[in-house]
Amino acid sequence: MSAFVDEAQLNVRGGDGGSGCVSFRREGPVVNGGPNGGDGGNGGSVWLVADRNVASLLAFRDHPHRRAQDGVSGMGKDLHGRRGEELLIGVPEGTVVKDMYTGDSLADLAQHGSRWLAAQGGEGGRGNARFLSNRRRAPKFAEQGEHGFERWLKLEMKLMADVALVGFPNAGKSTFISSVSAAKPKIANYPFTTLEPHLGVVRLNNTTEFVIADIPGIIEGASEGKGLGDQFLRHIERARVLCVLVDLVSMEEISPKEQEEVLLRELRAYQPELLDRPRLVIAT
Repeated sequence: MSAFVDEAQLNVRGGDGGSGCVSFRREGPVVNGGPNGGDGGNGGSVWLVADRNVASLLAFRDHPHRRAQDGVSGMGKDLHGRRGEELLIGVPEGTVVKDMYTGDSLADLAQHGSRWLAAQGGEGGRGNARFLSNRRRAPKFAEQGEHGFERWLKLEMKLMADVALVGFPNAGKSTFISSVSAAKPKIANYPFTTLEPHLGVVRLNNTTEFVIADIPGIIEGASEGKGLGDQFLRHIERARVLCVLVDLVSMEEISPKEQEEVLLRELRAYQPELLDRPRLVIAT
């Protein structure tokens, strides 16, 4: 089973533009005719594309560098170089793209097929035919192609779920999602059996369905980095409805009311707007 990876660093670089060509016509007795050096092709660009068939960011963990194809240099006889092919990189739906160094948000690829230009390819250089003028009849120079744009990005995946299950470790979230959907998370009688988010599809009838997400348990202080909760809290940001699960027979002897208060407090500390969403309290 593949590891679930919801954060990754990615280096992208557009292809370099091809260089222009220095060339002159050679026709019969004319050894050095007019300039006929072609232009270099533009370098290919790098695009990130949301793809519902990509489940996580695992592909970038060991291979973080991606580069588009370079443009081809120009040639004589006014032949222009071919442009480099674009590089399309599939990422999961719900991927947020940030600048790795500043943390600025650059794109939110929330819908299947949405795309974002990550690195522009360099422009191809002009051949010497472009520099012909009344004063310059035999230009013996051409332009070099430009380098493609390069940058480091941070990718953060946020699950696309309609409903998110929120609860303490071992509160019964995994049992609940396995009961209402075909999802099969690990279930055991000890905390933190869920170490990664799980998605399940709940079908109400032949035409109505919704996606439910089970994230690792939240403990008090999760918004400050305790436990596993802070690592996965962002996966509930897109949920339209929150289901708060409270354990009626908690081994920690925390009352259901106290469990709810702690969970809502952690959600408020992480992102206050989460409490404005519709929510259900489910006793397990």
